[in-house]
Amino acid sequence: MYGIPKELDLSPVIGQFTTQVRVGQFDLQFTFGIVHLAVQTPVTLFRDGKPFARWEEGRWPDPGFYEIMNRNVLRCEVVSDRLIVFEFENGVVMHLEDSSDTYESMQIYFNGDADGWII
Repeated sequence: MYGIPKELDLSPVIGQFTTQVRVGQFDLQFTFGIVHLAVQTPVTLFRDGKPFARWEEGRWPDPGFYEIMNRNVLRCEVVSDRLIVFEFENGVVMHLEDSSDTYESMQIYFNGDADGWII
């Protein structure tokens, strides 16, 4: 809805890992160190440039999401105002999409920062 701001600094996730992928009725949630994400729009996992797992609202995530748990984040980049990319140590790449022009797509909070980023 609001787009992903270029000034969003996700560098604190580098070297961090998640131990859980939490599934809500309308969102998928991750925590990487001090960064907490709740995503309401599609999340896709890629290996060798090909999609192999996806989550969308109202669906259970594909089993491929196990592959991002306990794997360090090597890279995290705000690619555009519509896409954030995470790369994990096992070669898995995760795309978080801001695909809605009408509703919020994700919320990103940092420990100690009550405001967070609403995208």
